[in-house]
Amino acid sequence: MTALTRYARLETTGLWRPDATGEAVEVAVSLGDATLVMTDFAGNPVAHWSLPAITRLNPGGQPARFAPDETGSESIEIEDDLMVSAIETVRRHVARRHPGSRRLRRGVLAGMLLLAAGLALFWAPGALRREALAVVPPARRSEIGATILGHLSRDLGAACRDQLGTEALRRLQTRLFGEGAPGQIVVLPLGPDQPVALPGDIVVLPRRIVERAAEPAVLAGHVLAARAAAGDALGHVLDAAGPFATLRLLATGSFAPGVLEAHAARLIARPRPRLRRTRWRLSFWPPGCRPAPMPATSTP
Repeated sequence: MTALTRYARLETTGLWRPDATGEAVEVAVSLGDATLVMTDFAGNPVAHWSLPAITRLNPGGQPARFAPDETGSESIEIEDDLMVSAIETVRRHVARRHPGSRRLRRGVLAGMLLLAAGLALFWAPGALRREALAVVPPARRSEIGATILGHLSRDLGAACRDQLGTEALRRLQTRLFGEGAPGQIVVLPLGPDQPVALPGDIVVLPRRIVERAAEPAVLAGHVLAARAAAGDALGHVLDAAGPFATLRLLATGSFAPGVLEAHAARLIARPRPRLRRTRWRLSFWPPGCRPAPMPATSTP
């Protein structure tokens, strides 16, 4: 790619250095269609440079020193004014054709970096969350839920272990979700302010709701509402913990110390919602059994 046809196959001699400290070697220099070729006097090529990439190391200096790139590790000195003029003409021609090529490359690079940062900021957290919800097994979910329950029990009192109460909760669990369904229903003495669902299909009820419930259907409604509101309860833990904790869970199978304790503290601090007066109408009883009319209940 010569800029002017009159420079086609122009030849001269020059001093070529293979590196900055190498000994200068006199070579023949020829200007081709798109390259500058250096050969020894036996006709063997010693270097082959792309004309658009050539840079001048000493603008205005004599003899002119050129290099195949801006590092200048390899160079050639040329005294022939016609050859120097030809190379400079080609360089100016390339600069006119691509005046913003360097700025364009920098702009493209900056755009790619911004795109990568945007993907990392907006796409990666959601992708990590979806992956964690898909791969964390039920047994690990149960361990996470049990750990959170342990932290809740430390502040809200130990779970009810009365034999009759435990059996009643087990039967409620069976009626709602079927025989052998995973999870459990747990009652804590001092809260939380509202029923919450934990990973592993654990539902925590405050004792005040149990004591005020006129019949099992009310408790069943609270359990179902908590499960429905939570969806996949592990997702709430991941959202609160953040993407780095999610990444650690995927990589190691566990959260960093304090993550689950902090989640339990957030559940305790969550304010109680104000509920309208409502009636629970649930098919909790076996076929053939009709419940008595249910009084309206509300959360004070």
